[in-house]
Amino acid sequence: MEYHNPVLLKESVDGLNIKPDGVYIDVTFGGGGHSREILSRLGNEGKLYAFDQDEDAQQNSINDDRFTLIPQNFRFIKRYLRFYGVKKVDGVLADLGVSSHQFDKAERGFSTRFDAELDMRMNQKQGGLSAFEVVNTYEEKELSDVLFHYGELRNARAIAKRIIEARLETPIKTSFELKKVLEAFVPKAKEHKILAQIFQGIRIEVNQEIASLKEFLVQIPELLTEEGRLSVISYHSLEDRLVKRFIRNGMFEGEPEKDMFGNVSVPLKKVGKLIVPSAQEIKTNNRARSAKLRIATLASCQK
Repeated sequence: MEYHNPVLLKESVDGLNIKPDGVYIDVTFGGGGHSREILSRLGNEGKLYAFDQDEDAQQNSINDDRFTLIPQNFRFIKRYLRFYGVKKVDGVLADLGVSSHQFDKAERGFSTRFDAELDMRMNQKQGGLSAFEVVNTYEEKELSDVLFHYGELRNARAIAKRIIEARLETPIKTSFELKKVLEAFVPKAKEHKILAQIFQGIRIEVNQEIASLKEFLVQIPELLTEEGRLSVISYHSLEDRLVKRFIRNGMFEGEPEKDMFGNVSVPLKKVGKLIVPSAQEIKTNNRARSAKLRIATLASCQK
C-alpha cells in the first residue's frame, strides 16, 4: 500500500517557482512525494529541509545530500531552521491535514472505518492529550465547543451531552464505541459525513492543528526571500479560511488598519487564482476531492 498519494503534486511545486540553487521547505513531509518532486527540480547547490513530527513518516527519509528531515511540528519552523543556519528561504510548501497512511493505519485511531483505541495523535511521543482524554475528560461545554468550532456541527451541544451521559456509565475507549454511543445522531444517509466531522473536530483539538497553522503562517513573511513563494494545500474550510484571510490581509480575524490615505499594509499577496484538483485527479485519488491550493509571495515583490 502506498504511504501517501500526494495531491496537486505538480501544481503545488510549480507554485514555488523553483530556482535550481534555492533553499526550500516541505513542512509536511509524510510519504515524501512533494519533497521528491522539489528535489527533482533542484541543482547540486539546492537545499531542501522537511518537517514531520510523525515517527512513521520519518521512516521515509530521503538519502540525498541536499535533503534534511527535521522531526518536529512545523509550528516551530523558524526555531529549527535557525539551528541549521537558515534565515531566509525561497519557498515553503504545506500539504495540511492527515496523510493517507495515518487514515489507513487502523491503530492510529484517525479513521471511522476501523475499531481502534481513541488516539489520533500525529506525534505519538507527545504524551498528554489523546482522543481518549478529549472524549472522556472534557467538560460538556469544552467538548461542545470542540465539536462546534472544529467539527462544524450545528448540534454539537446535543452530541457532547450524549457523550457525557454515556461515559458516566463506562469510559468510551474505541472509535466503534464512540460511533455506537452516537448512533442517534448519525442517520445512515449522512453517516460518513457526520462521523467524519466528529472525528475531525476531536483530531484538530488533540493535535492543536489550528493553533499550529496560525503560528506557522505568521512566521512566513519573515522567512521568505523577496521573490520567495508559499504554496499551501488545505482540505477543509477551517484551514482554507485561515490561509485565505492571512494571505489577503495578514490577519486571521478582523481587517487591517488603513493609513491616512486609505491604504493597508499586508505582508503577503496571492499569486494566481485558487487551484483545485482536476476531475481526473479526483477520480484516481478520492482524497483530493476537497483540496484547495493557494499560492502567495511577499507583497513587496514586484513580479
